[in-house]
Amino acid sequence: MRDLYPEIQPFRTHTLAMDSVHKLHVEECGRPDGIPVIFLHGGPGSGCKENHRRYFNPEKYRIVLFDQRGCNRSTPQGSTENNTTSDLVEDMERIRRHLGVDRWMVFGGSWGATLGLLYTKTFPEKVTGLILRGTFLARRQDLEWFAKGGAGWIFPDYWEEFISVIPEEERGDLIGAYHGRIHGDDEDVRKRYAKKWSDWASRVVTWNLKEGKEEEHDAETILHEASIETHYAKNRYFITENRILNDCDRLPKVPTIIIHGRRDLTCLPEASWSLHRALPHSELVILPEAGHLAGEPAMIDALVQVTDRMAELICRS
Repeated sequence: MRDLYPEIQPFRTHTLAMDSVHKLHVEECGRPDGIPVIFLHGGPGSGCKENHRRYFNPEKYRIVLFDQRGCNRSTPQGSTENNTTSDLVEDMERIRRHLGVDRWMVFGGSWGATLGLLYTKTFPEKVTGLILRGTFLARRQDLEWFAKGGAGWIFPDYWEEFISVIPEEERGDLIGAYHGRIHGDDEDVRKRYAKKWSDWASRVVTWNLKEGKEEEHDAETILHEASIETHYAKNRYFITENRILNDCDRLPKVPTIIIHGRRDLTCLPEASWSLHRALPHSELVILPEAGHLAGEPAMIDALVQVTDRMAELICRS
């Protein structure tokens, strides 16, 4: 079974002003003359981690990573001002131009897969290949699975904790109820509800881990992440219903590999299956033992194998 490539440090970092509000943290790793690839983290609201550099052979790839608006090392942290999906897509293109990259491969997981698909539809001539993990299509049914009872049927005890802090008359719109409190004026209330939101999401995401859990964050970081996540969820990710599947004819016929864990209870495998059916040229890999997280052993093995194979495909094209 393949493991991550050895730890590496960026050979160059950037702080790029996108507008009068947001500055993005951008880093480049691997070979300056390697195959360009942009890594898109999930969330929305999380950020890049050191291990994200390690899914790619540093002797072959020029690995570009950035923290999306308001996330992690980008500033201002937790800001939802001028923070929409179209802003993020344009940010990617600004980064490409700033780095002098002609075309690049797109690698995205979960929300990162959503963003990668939307970028590729907007700038199809700039993409050499797609690797998508745990696809999230941002449809009504995807939101309702998370926040209207779907996953709660599997985790009823955790679900009860999640909804118990919301009055019954508001439970028909849990996303709206949490958004209102997390974006309110009372800092203690904001942090308390951000923690409840984060606990529910984390329990669903990490259920398949055999050992340990994802890293824990302080209250301020949890609030920043939940602020952005609820901002996007409240606004339906700034995407019209079923936009991604409806627009698949706009995607270029570049090498496209979709990977999904069969045990993924955050983004259901049906999403990747539907995307694959809409993209006849794509390859779908369903991993029997994997859940949602990129750091699960079966998922690491698959992703590293796929990035190695994609390097060969791109070099031959």
